[in-house]
Amino acid sequence: MEKQTVKEPFLFKSYDKTIGTAYDVEELKAELERLASADPEAVRYHLAQSHIVQWLSYIGEEELAKKLTGVEDPQEALKIVNTHIENRQAVASPPKKRGSLRRKRS
Repeated sequence: MEKQTVKEPFLFKSYDKTIGTAYDVEELKAELERLASADPEAVRYHLAQSHIVQWLSYIGEEELAKKLTGVEDPQEALKIVNTHIENRQAVASPPKKRGSLRRKRS
């Protein structure tokens, strides 16, 4: 049986206080949504310092990390994360196939 490695969460901090925690991309999205209005400067700081990009790389989310490289605006980051999640969900659940419109001849 394979041993599952638990990754460290991303901690949003404002000075010495933890103001948010994310264990995956979905939780990152939720925290970005909340903190974009509650403490946008903290989000801006983590973006500008590439903390979020580094954490995303650490948890294996290289594609999203690349998309967020250089982004400093919390709202722009949130849009990118939302689009990334939507695209991933679309790939994971392709549309249902419809039956043929042609009728079989008897």
